[in-house]
Amino acid sequence: MRISRIYFNTLKEVPKDATVKSHILMMRAGLIVRLSSGIYAYSPIGYRSIKKIIDIIREEMDRIGAQEFLLPILTQKELWVETGRYELMKNLMFKTIDKNGQEYILGPTHEEVFSDIIRRYLNSYRQLPLIVYQVYKKFRDEIRPRFGVMRGREFIMKDAYSYHRDSEDLDKTYQDMRIAYRRFFIRCGLDTVPVMADSGAMGGKESEEFMVRSTIGEETIIECLKCGYVANSERAISYKEYVKSNEELKNIEQVYTPSVKTIEELIDFFKVSPQKFIKSLVYKTEDGENILALIRGDLEINEVKLSNAIGGKPISLADEETVRKIGSEIGFVGPVGISNLRIIADESVKYIVNGITGANKKDYHIKNVTPEKDFKVEKYIDISLTKENDLCINCKTPLKSFKGIEVGHIFKLGYKYSNDMNIEFLDENGNKVKPIMGCYGIGIDRTLATVIEQSSDEYGIIWPITIAPFKVIVIPLVENCYEIADKIYNNLLNEGIDTLIDDRQLSPGIKFNDADLIGIPIRVTIGKNWVKNGVIEIKLRDGSGNYEVNENTVIYEIKKIIEIKEKEIKQKLDSISKMV
Repeated sequence: MRISRIYFNTLKEVPKDATVKSHILMMRAGLIVRLSSGIYAYSPIGYRSIKKIIDIIREEMDRIGAQEFLLPILTQKELWVETGRYELMKNLMFKTIDKNGQEYILGPTHEEVFSDIIRRYLNSYRQLPLIVYQVYKKFRDEIRPRFGVMRGREFIMKDAYSYHRDSEDLDKTYQDMRIAYRRFFIRCGLDTVPVMADSGAMGGKESEEFMVRSTIGEETIIECLKCGYVANSERAISYKEYVKSNEELKNIEQVYTPSVKTIEELIDFFKVSPQKFIKSLVYKTEDGENILALIRGDLEINEVKLSNAIGGKPISLADEETVRKIGSEIGFVGPVGISNLRIIADESVKYIVNGITGANKKDYHIKNVTPEKDFKVEKYIDISLTKENDLCINCKTPLKSFKGIEVGHIFKLGYKYSNDMNIEFLDENGNKVKPIMGCYGIGIDRTLATVIEQSSDEYGIIWPITIAPFKVIVIPLVENCYEIADKIYNNLLNEGIDTLIDDRQLSPGIKFNDADLIGIPIRVTIGKNWVKNGVIEIKLRDGSGNYEVNENTVIYEIKKIIEIKEKEIKQKLDSISKMV
């Protein structure tokens, strides 16, 4: 393509609302256009990279036998009510009502729609396993759209779903997906870290995220550098050794603690270890239920684990009015004397003897509190947040943490949707059986932005050869170079190589700056050196090489460079079987 003939709109200044590298560079390089909060249009150059990413994911999905569908954006409300997710995800949903009063949801995800289609089709075990997918728009009304297309309200997603006769069959597809995802991200030029994760509102038990290390990552990842344990902090567990004290049980006493609320203040006031305190927090669910969560004073509550402990209901900290309604005060909440409230306690609380907790009235705490003697707990379960320097669950080595961007997520969904939507098939004995499901997602926009986060410099984007909008850019610098530049450009096109030519009558500095900004991997410069010496310059955007060639060898050299880059990727792909 010729720059003079395409939509090409680079910016010198950093857009005011862009704060992270990918957002800044995508705006400055003219890949995207902001239309409103969390909603962006892709320019022709940006869309070329999006299409290449989609082509790669289609190749990897087709490679493992997945079948592509094209589903409607609008999904009927009844499907979401059927699975219970209409209430669970209502705050994220965009909704619309047609002229007949029928409510529709702009699909935030498509488990329900695919399962509705499959239950109409599936009748025999011979049809399984069945792997289906689509690459299409999703809509989620994010509270805080941010980082450009990294967290938008409208985005492109590859979502796949698999249906199986048993867990062994699901295991095979799950492993196929793990390999396919690794292959996909390698082909996109991304270094990812697979981590154990929580399934959240999607349901299911076993789950794995594909993370890219990044300081702007919204996820905290816990890892052990010794044994290789890696998990999202929402899912991570650590080694804890609890020992119950054999000290004599004492009678509870109220203690006047004026304006003493925080754990740090209480430690200073009582002159004891934080492990003596029972931290008490009131949470409320979206359906109005109140939960009292307890944890030892030196630990923090993991709200995802707590939510899972009560069946996956979304939770939030209760406000002051709610706390007062249950008969307590903010900063002085405790389990003693609380009635008609579910009490969920971390395992650490079970081992506290003669502890200290809130007295449920302002400026008072209670000491000598012991679980089961002074209050009853509905369930003891791990609801603690695993942090850096906690001990690895496998080898007891101190753990490390890093921030990560989630670019892909795979789940073993189990039977949730099969049960909720009554999906059945006949096995070889003629018995009705429900299929077990898997779910596998990749954010296409997020993948693109994350590549830029990971592969760029102060001058602009550095595209991997596989998803660059163009592999080559030809830049003529002086008037009598345009004819030879056209010839090279056309020859490259004839070889099937995506090529852009900067045929604008502008200064070399502007052309070079734009080429670096949009990040084309191979730059071919034809200027005074060609006029004087017949030399054409080839420069690689990633800094891995500069070459001087003549007209007769330029195409050969470019093809060789592309071949080397593709060979490097192939070598990484060949190693996948050893990694998984």
